Amino acid sequence: MLTSRCVLPVAAGLAEGPCWWTERQVLLWVDIEASRIGLFDPATGNNDFLHLPAHVGAVVPTSVGDLLLATAAGLMRMDPSNGAVTLLSDPEADRPGNRFNDGKCDPWGRFWAGTMAYDFEPLAGSLWRLDGDGGIKRQRSQLTISNGLAWSQDRGTLYFIDSPTLSVMAFPLTVAGEIAGDPSICLHIPEDWDALPDGMCIDAEGMLWIALFGGGCVTRWDPLRGRLLDRLALPCRQVTSCCFGGPNLDQLFVTTARRGMDPVAVKAEPLAGGLFQADVGVKGLPADYFQVLG
Repeated sequence: MLTSRCVLPVAAGLAEGPCWWTERQVLLWVDIEASRIGLFDPATGNNDFLHLPAHVGAVVPTSVGDLLLATAAGLMRMDPSNGAVTLLSDPEADRPGNRFNDGKCDPWGRFWAGTMAYDFEPLAGSLWRLDGDGGIKRQRSQLTISNGLAWSQDRGTLYFIDSPTLSVMAFPLTVAGEIAGDPSICLHIPEDWDALPDGMCIDAEGMLWIALFGGGCVTRWDPLRGRLLDRLALPCRQVTSCCFGGPNLDQLFVTTARRGMDPVAVKAEPLAGGLFQADVGVKGLPADYFQVLG
């Protein structure tokens, strides 16, 4: 079993959405319900926060050097030099009980982000795609907790998690990156693990790394065979997401949470809500950026 180390004991309520920003050599991550973005420098151990006017589910860099955000008030751009935000689109303005959750850019430079209801209402969420020209289109509806996203290296498959299904769906894609049909189930988390699949990333060997909320670990899977390959243990149960980073993309960064934990639970898991790092013996892929057109 692989092991990790806590590199930022920040005690976040709901840390999520790690994304490696290559140009700045920092890890972007979000603390959802604290409405803030973290910029963590693993070389120095320093972390800076940028604050937002709404809960934030995901953050990614853009091709022009600023940040794209998925928030409870819609999709926004942020200037990281001064924290100024600009609203791009709020496709679920008619659903104030929803917020954006996980999001990621595809190899074509488009941003995919899913929504969920604050009260976890079944089938209340959707998966959206924002294109570089500002157009936005619903890709999937009737989701409950839209979560992890990853694309195969041949660009032929989108992997996607709707957490309560305990499954990873594999959507076939056209050469232009459009969903080309109904998904298949490529792997399933056993119900007796008492854990939900949460955030996800893919490594340079095409294997999926899936954070297990309630499971205290990140698991590595072969999506073509549905086979569990490895497990990275963490000293807290609420493991939320993961991504590869570092100068050589050979470090796995993992976010965790302490949401809903009482003092007894926090005493048992004092590092809950921290940011973790691990050498897992395999490299990841560079994060795709949002390609701004025009």
